[in-house]
Order: sequence, then C-alpha cells, then structure tokens
Amino acid sequence: MGLDIKIPIGLMFSLLGLILTILGLVTNGDTALYEQSLGYNINLISGVVMLLFGLFMLLTSTLFRKKKEEE
Repeated sequence: MGLDIKIPIGLMFSLLGLILTILGLVTNGDTALYEQSLGYNINLISGVVMLLFGLFMLLTSTLFRKKKEEE
C-alpha cells in the first residue's frame, strides 16, 4: 500500500506550529500574558518546535518517496 502517515502528520504540525508562531510573535510584548510561564514566550517556542517537526516530517516523506521511485 502507498499509505504514508508522515504527510498528514507533517501538515498538521506545520499548520499548528505556524499558528502558534504567529500568535507568539504578535503577543511578544505582553508581559502579563506570559507571567505564569516565568516570562518565557511559550507560544513562540512551542510554535517554532512544532513547525520544525512538521517540516521535518514532510521532508522525510518526500525523500522517502523519491528513493522509492528510484528503485
């Protein structure tokens, strides 16, 4: 079967990571919002991590597909 679960997972993490990254950038100067997280912009940090993970999943999916077509 040609089912590759990395594509929907990569798309989901990339989309959610992009939303959180934009939210973190927009609310970057709001100190009251990030008071509970000891002043860290947790939306920006988790958004970037999720975005990188999603892009990694999409990249590995395309590399695996190219390798499979060459064989």
